[in-house]
Amino acid sequence: MAHQSAKWAAGAIAALAFAQPGSALAQALADRPIGELKTEVRTRYDAALALTTDRSVVAANSNAYTWASEAKVHCGIALGYLKSNTKDAESLRRCDFAYGMMTRGPQPAPETPLVPPPPPTTENCPPVVASTFYFDWDSTVAPADASQSVAFMAENRARCGWRSFTVVGHTDRSGSDQYNEGLALRRARVIADMMGGAGIPADAIAVSGMGERKPRIQTVDGQRTPENRRVEVEVNGGQ
Repeated sequence: MAHQSAKWAAGAIAALAFAQPGSALAQALADRPIGELKTEVRTRYDAALALTTDRSVVAANSNAYTWASEAKVHCGIALGYLKSNTKDAESLRRCDFAYGMMTRGPQPAPETPLVPPPPPTTENCPPVVASTFYFDWDSTVAPADASQSVAFMAENRARCGWRSFTVVGHTDRSGSDQYNEGLALRRARVIADMMGGAGIPADAIAVSGMGERKPRIQTVDGQRTPENRRVEVEVNGGQ
């Protein structure tokens, strides 16, 4: 009983907030002849009573139970007055309003206007060199973080507008020119193979080796320079 009383109280507060005097629906109800009015109010009272005793409605603790409780109370009061052929405007108004709220179906959600998706952003899309991979001296083993950079290129090539890639291998100036040409090409192929494995089509990847001919840092011949032992992935068609 305490639980139901609490729900009834909540309904009463809501009814006082919303059921203002002068409601057009309530006025129409009160204007009906006594005989018709008795039938109408009795119908509403019986419907409200049925809902308040429906276990599924009570268990749901929904607004339907709250408004049914309101309708039962005020329609019952209105019926008491009608037994003596008296129209009590206040109880009729509240009966009508609570019954209307009780029987109101779920309200449709407001339509959300269709908003076109924003155009793809080209943020963090290098326009010339997508990534650079640095190798140990005389090594063709890809650096430990190479897979992350390759994954970035594979996942963002459409967004960034990268239509094709040129994978260019480089060496430092230690070792002979002929040896460094081959070493640079082997390094480039290692990265190109990783790109293919990540889903970049083979026909979108061109591989070349520059040897020691295009160092990032100028040095004397024979010097080992970590910054020059690299593979650069150049992009074509970038934004």
